[in-house]
Amino acid sequence: MAVKIRLARHGRKSYAYYHIVVADSRAPRDGKFIERLGSYNPNTNPATVVLNFDRALYWLNVGAQPTDTARNILSKEGVLLKKHLLGGVKKGAFAAEEAEKRFEAWKAGKEADLNKTKEQLAAEKAAAAKARLEVEAAQNKAKAEELAKKKAAELEAQAAAAKAEVEAEQAEETPATEAE
Repeated sequence: MAVKIRLARHGRKSYAYYHIVVADSRAPRDGKFIERLGSYNPNTNPATVVLNFDRALYWLNVGAQPTDTARNILSKEGVLLKKHLLGGVKKGAFAAEEAEKRFEAWKAGKEADLNKTKEQLAAEKAAAAKARLEVEAAQNKAKAEELAKKKAAELEAQAAAAKAEVEAEQAEETPATEAE
C-alpha cells in the first residue's frame, strides 16, 4: 500500500482550509484517511499550521511520501530537517546531542523570523490606520470650515435682512411724522 501525506480540503467556497492527513494514495482527496496529522489555514497572514510533529516524523520514517504542498509545509515546520539530522546520527556523522542542538538553533531562527514578520505586519497595519485617521481628520476639518462659512453667510443674510427691515420701518415712520 502506497501511503501519502497530503492535504484534504475543507471549508467553504473561496475560504478553504486543509487537514494534513496520511492516506492511501488510491483514496479520494477528501475521503478515507489513516491518520490526521494537523491542519493548514492559508487564509491567515502568515498562514497558520498546526502539526503533530512527532507523528509526521514517524510517518516519514516509515516511508510515507508527502505531496509537493505537504512537503513544503513539513519543510517549513522542520520535520524534514529533523529527519535529515536523524539520518546523519544513524550514519554516525554526528551525535544525537549535536543533531538536537542544530535543530534547536534552526527552530530559534525560524521563530525569530516569524515574530519579525508578525511585528512588521502589525506596524504596517498601525501605520495604515494612522494614515486613515489623518485623512479623516483633514476631511472633518474641511467640512467644519465649509459649515462655518455657510453659517457665517446665513448670519450675514439674516443681519442684512434685519437691517433692511429696520430701515424699512424707519422709512415708514419718518414720512408719517413729516406729514403731520
